[in-house]
Amino acid sequence: MLTKGKILISEPFLGDATFERSVVLLCEHNDSGAFGFMLNKATTLTVNAVLEEKLSFEQDLYLGGPVAQDSLFFLLRQDTATLKDAVHIKDDLYWGGDFDHLKLLIKEGVLDIENCRFFLGYSGWSEDQLEGELEKASWIITDINSEDMFVKNPESMWQNLLRNMGGNYKVLSNYPIDPRLN
Repeated sequence: MLTKGKILISEPFLGDATFERSVVLLCEHNDSGAFGFMLNKATTLTVNAVLEEKLSFEQDLYLGGPVAQDSLFFLLRQDTATLKDAVHIKDDLYWGGDFDHLKLLIKEGVLDIENCRFFLGYSGWSEDQLEGELEKASWIITDINSEDMFVKNPESMWQNLLRNMGGNYKVLSNYPIDPRLN
C-alpha cells in the first residue's frame, strides 16, 4: 500500500535514466498525487555551493528528483518534533520546516548535521500516475528505517536493499545496467 514513509525501489529495467537504480522515500501520497526524494543520488555539490548565504556547516547535496531542481529541500531525523514546521513522515523522520530554525539548532548542537540530508528538487507524480507505474511493475515497494536512509555510501543503497530482500530481489540486485554489454 502506498503511504508516506514507504520506499520505492526502481526496477532494474525501468527505462528512465532519471530514476535508474533509484531509491525514493515517499513523503506524501494522496488523491492529488505523490512526492518524495531520491535518497541515493548524490551530486558533486555541497549545500554551501548553492546558497548565497554561506552556512556554518557543510553537507553533501543530493538530487531529490527532476521537479523544482532550483529549490532546496531537506530531510531530518530527530527524536521529537524539535524543528518548527517540520512535517512528520514516520518514526523519527521529518521533512522540511523552518530553515532559519534548522540553522540555529545545528549551530547550538541541538541537531546533529549528520541527521540532515539536503536535496535539489523532488520526485513528483500527478493523480494516479504512480499507481499506473506500479501496474507496469516499475517500482518495488518496501520499508526501511531512517538509519538505513542516511547511509554514508548511498551509491550502493539500491543494490544492497534488493540483495537484503532476498529471493528474486537478490537476483535483480545483480542485473547489469546495460545487459547488451554482457
